[in-house]
Amino acid sequence: MIAVPGFERRKVAVLGLARSGLAAAKALAAGGAEVLAWDDSEKTRAAAASEVGAEISLCDPAQIQWCQIAALMLSPGIPHSFPKPHPAVNAARGAGVEILGDIELLGRAQPEARYIGITGTNGKSTTTALIGHILAAAGKTVAIGGNLGPPALGLAPLGADGAYVLELSSFQLELVTTLAFDIAVLLNITPDHLDRHGDMAGYIAAKKRIFRRQREDATAIVGIDDAICRDIAQTLRRDGVARIVTISVIEPAAGGVFVEHGRLVDALEQPPRPVFGLAEAPRLPGAHNAQNAATAYAVARRAGLTTEQAIAGIRTFPGLAHRQELVDTIDGVRYINDSKATNADATEKALACYEAIYWIAGGLPKAGGITSLAPYFKRLRHAFLIGNATGEFAATLDGNVSYSRCGDLATALAAASDRARGEHAPGAVVLLSPACASYDQFPNFEVRGDTFRRLVGELPGAHR
Repeated sequence: MIAVPGFERRKVAVLGLARSGLAAAKALAAGGAEVLAWDDSEKTRAAAASEVGAEISLCDPAQIQWCQIAALMLSPGIPHSFPKPHPAVNAARGAGVEILGDIELLGRAQPEARYIGITGTNGKSTTTALIGHILAAAGKTVAIGGNLGPPALGLAPLGADGAYVLELSSFQLELVTTLAFDIAVLLNITPDHLDRHGDMAGYIAAKKRIFRRQREDATAIVGIDDAICRDIAQTLRRDGVARIVTISVIEPAAGGVFVEHGRLVDALEQPPRPVFGLAEAPRLPGAHNAQNAATAYAVARRAGLTTEQAIAGIRTFPGLAHRQELVDTIDGVRYINDSKATNADATEKALACYEAIYWIAGGLPKAGGITSLAPYFKRLRHAFLIGNATGEFAATLDGNVSYSRCGDLATALAAASDRARGEHAPGAVVLLSPACASYDQFPNFEVRGDTFRRLVGELPGAHR
């Protein structure tokens, strides 16, 4: 854990006591702050109280004298603008109280460390983990967290010799006010979280914050395979602050890294040269992972690694849980856990990788549903629908793909397994790639994926 300085003997409010908020409350208390913490969930408050003890006080924000508060640490899941600010946010703003997130507090607590930030609508978790793996394998001191894995303030203090590799959501970026990233990565942007940002313009603005305050010696790495990010790269290059490195899997990227004929091409220096065949990285299947690998390679090179070190890290990457994770093969059928696919764009990446898919989908639906996945319907042998999205998804699939209304994950997996093993389709996969949030039946996508993994382990047949 990192002790946050700067608030000694001053009152700091912490709103939201899930992973990041609880870690922040502990870190602030360790730094000498008087922490007044709260969560709107009584269950979460009770769990936090039993864990933190007497050094942190639970206090309803409605009872706080905001003129006495030095700062409000806001958990990223709590609205501060759209659809409407939490009442505590309005009270804090009215009193002129600074509103911070845990990423900002990490930057203030560890100002000498290097910071590598990764954001994007899809792919940021795999890219973050891959970058951390490459750097660690090369002997660098790194800590990986943020929106992936441990919360930022639960990481170890690193100092000047270390680098924090942080996955950053749009919610987190909105609460970063002074931290400047040494290497900032934007992978892609497609519609998501519009209920929290008001519209696409608000969502794009939040993502672009990752490049704010970058110095001349910093690096901005941008995927240019979607029009929004291509425009952002052009704007950054025009403004001419940080070094701009572009990434593409569909066209050459001058001065960047791109993929051509299944090979990773380094064009950071002239002339461009192929450096790695992506077939040598079996845990990174599909075009989306080609972008992740190209991006991680660019980060590694800009962080001072040699080509050989970067390639070695990509080659040995073990993969990431819940992101096209091969859980098991039973009687010749592969079982893939892609629980992290919480929207159709993420699920599209998985559907593009397999030819005979027994698809488990559903949960709490996102705007747009699965209509954008129609080009991949021919790959689906059958769909097994769960959760609140069942009716909406069934209407989209009706007349195009055979489907079953299964209700819950256990029922869907059993039905998918029986059908896949009975039909003996070459290359058959049972794919959990929900294209939905998990909150209707699970607390998060990790629990959903862990449940899938456990249920697969209980299936009959020859496992390998």
